[in-house]
Amino acid sequence: MSQIEVIRKHLHTLHMPTVAQSIEELLATGLREDWTLEVFLAELLEQEMEGRGQRRIERLQKAAHLPIGKTLANFEQEHLPLRIRRLLPQLCTGEFVDRAENLLVFGLPGRGKTHFAAAVGHELVNIGHSVFFTPTYRLVDSLLRAKRNLLLEQELRILDRFEVLILDDIGYVQQSRDEMEVLFTLLAERYERRSVVITSNLVFSQWDLIFKDPMTTAAAIDRVVHHSIIVEFGKELHSHRATEAARRQQETS
Repeated sequence: MSQIEVIRKHLHTLHMPTVAQSIEELLATGLREDWTLEVFLAELLEQEMEGRGQRRIERLQKAAHLPIGKTLANFEQEHLPLRIRRLLPQLCTGEFVDRAENLLVFGLPGRGKTHFAAAVGHELVNIGHSVFFTPTYRLVDSLLRAKRNLLLEQELRILDRFEVLILDDIGYVQQSRDEMEVLFTLLAERYERRSVVITSNLVFSQWDLIFKDPMTTAAAIDRVVHHSIIVEFGKELHSHRATEAARRQQETS
């Protein structure tokens, strides 16, 4: 076994796959440019750290379940009101996540709420935050199954691993009392500890349709509004789905 093979074997044992793959090229560059041992070691460690960072982002992207096509790059920001365009870069820094604040996105169907929330989620993942995106009805169904199997606490602990939980279309849950209870429990568990991003067609005055009981509704609103950023997609925005449908029709006519 050559010296390079021994080094590569040790690097794999030390879980340093990036430099294990590039060690020959790195040694050749160091010899050619007459690096000192300190420079060579610094370059070796920097490459490994960059590789680990990229692999972590890839793991976060896979775990996030974010819609692939709903990114900032293909989000039509020119249709947004100026106040939202100015807020978007700030949200993408993740400062609200560091403060465990919530992001609440309201608006009529087709105005781009989901794309907005998902785009922010993608940007947060790219800077190293753990994010989980889910339609609210699907997560509520999962929590209900966990509760029936006496595993609700365990399921909440799993969700607590994510710094940001994106609940898409909170108004579309079936609105039974059991669903209301597990959803409220989730919001209460994350209160002032972890960030929640919520998209909704229902304004707060209609949340009694979700939580039924006025006291529970008020408590739920209090928990999500306290330490929150509210974005409203108003009537001035055209429906993205309607605009896209019209564009396709023009292309085929």
